[in-house]
Amino acid sequence: MKSSILIIYTGGTIGMKQDPVEGTLKPFDFRQILEEVPELGKFALRVDSYTFDPLIDSSDVEPGLWIALARLIQERYDRYDGFVVLHGTDTMAYSAATLSFMLGDLAKPVIFTGSQLPIGTPRTDGKENLISAVEIAAAKDAEGHAMVPEVAICFGSVLLRGNRATKMSSEAFDAFDSPDCPPLAVAGINIRYNRTLIRKPSSWDLPLRVQDRLDTRVSILRLHPGITPQVARNIACGPETRAVILETYGAGNAPSKPWLTDIIREADRMGKVLVNVSQCKKGTVNMDLYATGRALKDAGVVSGFDATTEAALGKLFALMGLSDDNAWVKKQFQEDLRGEISK
Repeated sequence: MKSSILIIYTGGTIGMKQDPVEGTLKPFDFRQILEEVPELGKFALRVDSYTFDPLIDSSDVEPGLWIALARLIQERYDRYDGFVVLHGTDTMAYSAATLSFMLGDLAKPVIFTGSQLPIGTPRTDGKENLISAVEIAAAKDAEGHAMVPEVAICFGSVLLRGNRATKMSSEAFDAFDSPDCPPLAVAGINIRYNRTLIRKPSSWDLPLRVQDRLDTRVSILRLHPGITPQVARNIACGPETRAVILETYGAGNAPSKPWLTDIIREADRMGKVLVNVSQCKKGTVNMDLYATGRALKDAGVVSGFDATTEAALGKLFALMGLSDDNAWVKKQFQEDLRGEISK
């Protein structure tokens, strides 16, 4: 029996094609995907497509898309062996990270991909990205199980864990990287899978669980030289904010100004969830290393370890959607739930 893959087009550069009359870029009809990418016909697969209407520019992505996407995958989960999500690159890492926390007991691949150039242009990277994503989404091991039962990003010949990836370049074909987590696979002449790194479900037979209740009351406070008390207090102590991601220096350090520590303590007394992630692309938060980091820990901030900002945001959205108990959210945030942190 042929494996079956559902390609889900949400929007983005990859699905654009130049109108021969007007010369403008317009989305093409993914029902004719084999005409645009005939190479897909060489796989022994059934490839179906679903196009969101209206299409969404990645800069306009909001949690409503993630909920719709998770529900669509759940609705068609039993009909397909894998899913390929075509998405704009600007917010792809946010979407992949959040979906990884929304999809529980996942036993099938959900592979995000896109392109830097439209699929209809001569030098497009879209075809290679799409072909590799489809092949990976359909890949099975010797026991007939999915080779990569994770939410991942396939881009520029590498497959990255979705909640570990971040966009590194607005121009390069290898636009994404996961500095603290090796690729799940590398596509060359053959696709080489990192089998020891790929996560497997506790059971292959459990139904997909979808966590579609998201609480998005999260603010991001990026520390910088010259930051003022007014700015820090407005972000950290805002009445509509339930959680705050502190983007700190190095290993989780912050300015030693007493007013900053006082604001953080004030936010903690208000019951807010305060988490610490580093502005560095590589490395982990260790608030016991320096006095400035220890001051944050003593003020109620918990470590995000080596989580990306995208992963921290999606994780908080999902956890806060599950419970109104902020103490529980803080505790769960420090656990490795989907391979998003190294502990």
